[in-house]
Amino acid sequence: MENYQDEELYLRAKKRVEKIKGFYVHLVTYIAVNIFLIAMTQFDNIKAGHFTWHSGMFYTPFFWGIGLAFHALGVFVFGSDNRLLGKSWENRKIKEFMEKDQQFWDENQSE
Repeated sequence: MENYQDEELYLRAKKRVEKIKGFYVHLVTYIAVNIFLIAMTQFDNIKAGHFTWHSGMFYTPFFWGIGLAFHALGVFVFGSDNRLLGKSWENRKIKEFMEKDQQFWDENQSE
């Protein structure tokens, strides 16, 4: 029994680490790509003979940043065991559905 619990804990921890790793890969990609895009835009502006910052160059970082923020919320706030819609919520719902199914089968077996 304890071996099963250890394995369950290990698998949960591994899954959580993979989610955190995925977020950090997303973050590094976000930073690298947006630095590249802004740098390319500025190099084109310099080649054209003017150096200006315009709002259009920040649309990608802004909207992608919103997506990155949701990813962070999913990993660090809503994804952990002790938070809203985390593992404990999943386990409670699974148990609830299993109990309802068992009750249904018990009621229909007696007929």
